[in-house]
Amino acid sequence: MGIKNLPDALMPREKLLSHGPHSLNDVELLAIFLRTGTQGMNVLQLAEFLIADFGSLRNLFAASEMEFCTHKGLGKATYVQLQACLEMSQRYLSETLQRGEALTSPQQTKLYLSSLLRDRQREAFYILFLDNQHRVISSEVMFEGTIDSASVYPREVVKRALEHNAAALILAHNHPSGIAEPSQSDRRITRRLCDALALVEIRILDHFVVGDGEVISFAERGWI
Repeated sequence: MGIKNLPDALMPREKLLSHGPHSLNDVELLAIFLRTGTQGMNVLQLAEFLIADFGSLRNLFAASEMEFCTHKGLGKATYVQLQACLEMSQRYLSETLQRGEALTSPQQTKLYLSSLLRDRQREAFYILFLDNQHRVISSEVMFEGTIDSASVYPREVVKRALEHNAAALILAHNHPSGIAEPSQSDRRITRRLCDALALVEIRILDHFVVGDGEVISFAERGWI
């Protein structure tokens, strides 16, 4: 059955409008993004083919421009649109944190950090600088390392925190291996940073480690 012959209730756009975006599966969501199919495939068939070919929706999103554009039904214009959608999603999550207290919604914080750090091939050390009401003042990747380590300098963290007049920090870094379990090195550098920042009366509220599909909180473990 061609997509034009599907009952309205089964059409992705109509289904989204009637039941919300959470009611759609990955194929249906991608079909809405693609809008049209290609020769010999309607848009749902194309979406299903692409997800199967890439292995998952996430792999499709993480593909390089070259990998993306060599697939049937895709090109530079679609790649640009996808990258713009991904960036808007990250900015939406970032703005949500900017407007409220970062710790009132730990799941939102985890979601934002995961979207930002999960697919990096190198380890990156990210910091949220907070005011005395735990609202985000600024955020940035302060250090980047090799595939398995990053050099983190407490003096530089203290200096940047004072520049932002921060009252507290939230730390985060990714494990490119995909395994989120914190290492002994992670725990040591967290303790060094806590001690250094305590000298200038700045607290570390949490340290998140981002893996593949999992984000571990030091605070939830009772380590901070």
